[in-house]
Amino acid sequence: MTMLSGPIDVTSLRGRHETQRWNRVSVGDLCERLIWSRPDKAAVVGRDGAYAYPEHRRLTYRDVDELANRVANALAAQGLHAGERVSLFCENSVEALVTKLGIAKAGLVCAPVNPSLAPDVVSYLIEHVEARFAFVDAEFWPVAEGPVTAAGLTPIVLPIGGNVPEGVLSWTSFLDGAPADEPDVAIHGDDIWQILSTSGTTSMPKGVMLSHHYSYLAAYSFALPFSRGLRFESDLVLGTFLPIVYHIGDQLMLSTFLTGGTMVLGRRPDAQQIAEAITRESVTALWAGSPAMVNALVDALSTDPVRYDARSLRVLVYGWAALPPGTVAQLKRLCGEELQPMEILGQTEAIACHRFWVDQWRDTFLRTAPEQNYVGLPSPLLAAKIVDEQGHDLTDKPGTPGEVVYRSPVVTAGYYRNEAATKEAFQDGWFHSGDSCRDDADGLRVMLDRYKDIVKTGGENVSSLRVESVLHQHPAVAKAAVVGLPHERWGEAVTAFVVPTDGQTVTEEEVTEFCRSRLAGFETPKRIVVTDALPETVGGKVLKYKIRAEHQTLYHG
Repeated sequence: MTMLSGPIDVTSLRGRHETQRWNRVSVGDLCERLIWSRPDKAAVVGRDGAYAYPEHRRLTYRDVDELANRVANALAAQGLHAGERVSLFCENSVEALVTKLGIAKAGLVCAPVNPSLAPDVVSYLIEHVEARFAFVDAEFWPVAEGPVTAAGLTPIVLPIGGNVPEGVLSWTSFLDGAPADEPDVAIHGDDIWQILSTSGTTSMPKGVMLSHHYSYLAAYSFALPFSRGLRFESDLVLGTFLPIVYHIGDQLMLSTFLTGGTMVLGRRPDAQQIAEAITRESVTALWAGSPAMVNALVDALSTDPVRYDARSLRVLVYGWAALPPGTVAQLKRLCGEELQPMEILGQTEAIACHRFWVDQWRDTFLRTAPEQNYVGLPSPLLAAKIVDEQGHDLTDKPGTPGEVVYRSPVVTAGYYRNEAATKEAFQDGWFHSGDSCRDDADGLRVMLDRYKDIVKTGGENVSSLRVESVLHQHPAVAKAAVVGLPHERWGEAVTAFVVPTDGQTVTEEEVTEFCRSRLAGFETPKRIVVTDALPETVGGKVLKYKIRAEHQTLYHG
């Protein structure tokens, strides 16, 4: 037994800064702590395409810890010091998640980049965070090579979607010889371990700084609902095919770890592959994404009920819009009445989230969905209120729309190297979300729209989400997006872009009449534009700024 050397503070009761491994908060430490309880349990399972090397398809907690240690020690051997930034150009894979944990263990800062971004944005993000190193999926090397080379970064390539280019180190070659011992680095819970990018619309993305404390508490917050309906929390099998490497998805992996459960990871959203994963891995909780993705999953499960069995599912989490009651009924028929659908409202900067449990407020849901997007109540970690444009509290004014603002330990530390944007976001000591909401008479919260997506037409404010919810009820409309476009008379004109259901045709007149019978006159779209596809993120979120930019002159001449 070795006695501690050096001074140890046993007198200070305030301003303490715990960085020792025996009591600190560090994302990377989660792997090591689990080897003392469930070392041989499957921690991460990669579905087809979500792993670079076959031997990594199914990793135990011991495997994850040792590989993450090797990543950390290999980075340290390259001369990287605590606080320096490492970029990732990766989509979902077991190795990418392990790499993020290794970066955290080394006291470094992970700065993932969405691989689908334009080259100039990629270059900006690399320069903005002053990255020193980059991990890249081979699939994205043709896009990443230019910005990575120009910035002088050392690239490490994962052989996913292609081969490792000649003269570039592969992931396994980079780890060759790196010890699997725990790195000796001082880390504090308030240290930033990740910088995630917001989706830039009118300017370059901002870098959202996330601390170890943020991710730990976010994970604990989600571990509670994810493990509902299970006999033991370690029975959790959490599945997702949505992007979590460059998106705010770490709470999924970490919440799984905090229960001692298993995470099932898919490369990209695909309804049939998700149905297959639920069946083969007995997934108990699913981060499903948008209602459109949930509908696609229902269709996949329904097409082959012999092949697919979703009765293991207990919790399904979705967001961005309300599910139609018919979809929920189909889900319960396929998965069982025990299934609990839950909608969340959150964002990269504040992921403690509002929660709306469909069965808890069933009467409200059946009466209002999908036209009204109820998001329920803030989680216990989240203080949230609605304020008007002057910052006045609207708590005692149900039905009055305003901006929802937050206080929570699960709120960003700020925007990296952007003091002005940070000050603007934290006016009056609350984080301003940019989401327009209202409270109903019972105190339940309703999401109206993103402020930037509200259509201001003829003196009225129109929720694009409400109009979209009506459009989605048309049997021949598969997808819909509503934006405001410049109009000489109305200021902005409510304009709908719709994608027909496969094998169906729609006309502008037909859809307009459908809307007119369900919406107020000022809410009814002035134009219906039928299109083959909408610009979307991998997660299915429509990029409305691209629609607005492309169709700015629709009503001119």
